[in-house]
Amino acid sequence: QVHLVESGGGLVQTGESLRLSCAASGAFLTINNMAWYRQAPGNQRELAATITRGGSANYADSVKGRFTISRDNAKDTVYLQIDSLKPEDTAVYYCNADIVGQNWRLVNSWGQGTQVTVSS
Repeated sequence: QVHLVESGGGLVQTGESLRLSCAASGAFLTINNMAWYRQAPGNQRELAATITRGGSANYADSVKGRFTISRDNAKDTVYLQIDSLKPEDTAVYYCNADIVGQNWRLVNSWGQGTQVTVSS
């Protein structure tokens, strides 16, 4: 079984930065695309950023210029650097990954989420 575990969330002030991490563990062959989603209170979960295994990144228009997604394939970890945090960035941030299991089946997996709260 594969697990994705996020870390790095917390309570910060407007303008500060955070770096979220998401590490995969368990038995699998490889990880293809990875992504960060976020869900603010009362809102639907939305895609923030994606990254391919080769490192090509894409961002939602709402986060371009302030969010940077990266990954370390050797550590099976994806990161999200968030700069110039705003109160509207307050949300639970979820890691998502397309994981190739040992049976060569592709499984889309989610982490449990990490809370980011930005005070004004």
